[in-house]
Amino acid sequence: MSPVKKKQPVAVRPSPTMADLAKLAGVSKITISRALADSPLVTLDTRERIQALARKHGYKLNVSARNLRLRRSHTVAVIVEMTPSSSRTMWDPYPLSLLGGISQELTSAGYSVLLTTRQGAANAAVQAADGVILLGQGVRQDAVKLYDKMGLPMAVWGAEGDHDNHIVVGSDNRQGGISVAERFLSIGRRRPVFIGNSDHPEMAQRLHGFVDELAGHGIKPLLLQRVDWTLDSGADAVRSLASRKVHFDSIFACSDLLAMGAIRALVELGLSVPNDVSVVGYDDTPLGASFLPPLSTVRQNWQEGGVLLARKVLALIQGQAVASQMLPTSLIVRAT
Repeated sequence: MSPVKKKQPVAVRPSPTMADLAKLAGVSKITISRALADSPLVTLDTRERIQALARKHGYKLNVSARNLRLRRSHTVAVIVEMTPSSSRTMWDPYPLSLLGGISQELTSAGYSVLLTTRQGAANAAVQAADGVILLGQGVRQDAVKLYDKMGLPMAVWGAEGDHDNHIVVGSDNRQGGISVAERFLSIGRRRPVFIGNSDHPEMAQRLHGFVDELAGHGIKPLLLQRVDWTLDSGADAVRSLASRKVHFDSIFACSDLLAMGAIRALVELGLSVPNDVSVVGYDDTPLGASFLPPLSTVRQNWQEGGVLLARKVLALIQGQAVASQMLPTSLIVRAT
């Protein structure tokens, strides 16, 4: 009797993952997820292309995982992209005013608010939320890229980029920068300085508006890159100018705290504000309004921004089409 030949095991090709499909299609994992769920956030052509690609490569949707996600927690995670410190606290107008608008809108809709910072974003409760509101995009949008990996509907407070496929709510930062340049030009200032961290998209747009408006009048501002938005950082910037014997007659600081720190250093150096140097901040905080001298600044409406962020993330959770939105800014001229 001839021996029975054993059948050789058949190699089973593993089903591709969502990450594999994303690489093949040249899109993000969240776009793959939305396309396979027929979300209106993805164009019909893209949905059909991705679905055909999934069929071709034998992609198997994890129905159990999808069904688990459909069990809503009625919680939205709000991640504040900052490290709280004694000089920059969580009870400052940013982020507190934004949080007020967010909380009011979400609780009215029957949702709970889960507040955290980058340090707590890996918490299981955050991962189980129905959606995410991110306050701050981070340096070169690193925070957006990080939390996008969660695959949750997300609305972001910040600046809208040319190639940004995220839902962003923010202020017209470019126009804010233009309005400061116009103010300096109108009062005859010709040696302006910009203080801020232009690695952040919001600050970059303020800088671009400021620089472009001044360029039309043949003026090029001096740029001082400062990582922190604190009183000490603003004062340090002015002291560095004095130590280098730089001649300047105006300062546009990217936050009120930076501006107030700059004014303190100017006074220490024996300079008069605004006679010798005009100073404009950004945010229109209560502290800036009560500062001596009262601070000129650019106002942005954080509370309305918070409400819009909440409304947009709720719409995303419901699978509705949502667009980014920028709010107007206004220059508030006071004593500086």
